[in-house]
Amino acid sequence: MFIQTEATPNPATLKFIPGKPVLASGTLEYRGLDEAGDSPLASRLFGVDGVTGVFLGQDFISVSKDEPIAWQHLKPAVLGAIMEHFMSGAPVVGGAAPAEGTAADSGSEDYSADDQEIVDTIKELIETRVRPAVANDGGDIVFRGYREGVVMLHMRGACSGCPSSTATLRNGIENMLKHYVPEVTEVRAS
Repeated sequence: MFIQTEATPNPATLKFIPGKPVLASGTLEYRGLDEAGDSPLASRLFGVDGVTGVFLGQDFISVSKDEPIAWQHLKPAVLGAIMEHFMSGAPVVGGAAPAEGTAADSGSEDYSADDQEIVDTIKELIETRVRPAVANDGGDIVFRGYREGVVMLHMRGACSGCPSSTATLRNGIENMLKHYVPEVTEVRAS
């Protein structure tokens, strides 16, 4: 089994591509072993000393680490854990398919019913233009709300805590949304 690795804009996160499907659909994020109970793969990765986060996409796994630990020391153990998992035949996520998100992520959205048309346009733009690009960097972005011109988005995976995420929100996503949806005045991280 050959597992590719890719750097992400977040120096504390690496993207691992096992060449096999990881999730059938959606994404899942685990921020600690206590959240990883439904995922044998995430639990195994949290068994590697220094792993602080696991983000699962359809064809990739993003792993975040403690700052003082260098990737050159941690990467072989992470690769080994991923390889052992896929060779074992265990499911990535056990039992029934979980809802997209995390155990701590309710997935609730905040917006007025009067803004439904604006929200639908925002969500369509995020789904078709933003999420694929963010997934290439080992992360995800989720719509959280819209009130009085302000769009609330939640960054996940490699994008969460990334030094360039503020620039991505402000310069990339905000400018695009303002172009297509004149009602949008600002984009904020939630």
